[in-house]
Amino acid sequence: MSAGISEVREVGRRSAPTQRVVQVIDYVVARRGRRTGLSEMARDLGLAKPTCLGILTELTAAGYLIRDPRTREYGPGPALIAAGRVAQQSFSIAALAHPELERLSAAYGTTCTASAVVGERISVLDSAGPAMVQVGATYRFAPPVGLMYVLWDTEAAFDAWRSTAPTVPLHQDETLLRRIVAECRERGYLVESMTGAGRRLYSLLAGVAGHDLPEELRTAVAELVSTLGERVYLGSDLRPRKEHPVSLLAAPTYDADGRQQLVLTMYVGRPITGAEIARRGAALVAAADAVTAAAGGRHPANR
Repeated sequence: MSAGISEVREVGRRSAPTQRVVQVIDYVVARRGRRTGLSEMARDLGLAKPTCLGILTELTAAGYLIRDPRTREYGPGPALIAAGRVAQQSFSIAALAHPELERLSAAYGTTCTASAVVGERISVLDSAGPAMVQVGATYRFAPPVGLMYVLWDTEAAFDAWRSTAPTVPLHQDETLLRRIVAECRERGYLVESMTGAGRRLYSLLAGVAGHDLPEELRTAVAELVSTLGERVYLGSDLRPRKEHPVSLLAAPTYDADGRQQLVLTMYVGRPITGAEIARRGAALVAAADAVTAAAGGRHPANR
């Protein structure tokens, strides 16, 4: 099931050990490449030296920091630099999307967003429209959240997402899921239907790790979720003159390698006819294609 990103802010329990790791990373980044030793860092951050050393050792082992064997000072490592470049690229592409989001928002009187998977989280990178979505909000990238972020990507990316431990127990209807993939790739956009209760449910799931849900609640939620893709409209579901309750439409942009890069989303939140869905879908795809061209991207050759 796609993310169905809402205005609800993510809430969750804070982790003191994780906060200390973030403190160390922020400290290193703030020094803009200037290296520092263990004692100075521990003193500046108010951390015990053994605690600070443990964090530094793990970050160095993972490549996020490097340690000069001569001076024993720490600085940014290749993994941290690579992560920064990915984030910078994502936000740069989102800036290219903003004029298209503004145009769509004005034409249809609704909220439009650009979002992407950054690291292991779904991030809202830009927003335009009357009900502004919180830019910078992040959501857990795991089933049932995130289908639209792999729908137009490679088979490997799609399979990797599908094999991620889900937030709640899910039944995967392989036949339905493959049909959704085939139809959305051919059509170029996704149409999601969601009730008010379903929208609230996915807003809550987006900000909660599966292990934070009590088992009884996980079971109850699983019964509501049922199966991946059940709220995605297929072509046979839509009738030109019939009104269909639509939560949102989504379409992808691509990078220079033909990989899915951003998802542009147009929120609807009311019943509209099948003909109107087709008009909005075509406009959304045209906007996504314009962003792809502006970013020097290309459509995948065989997907």
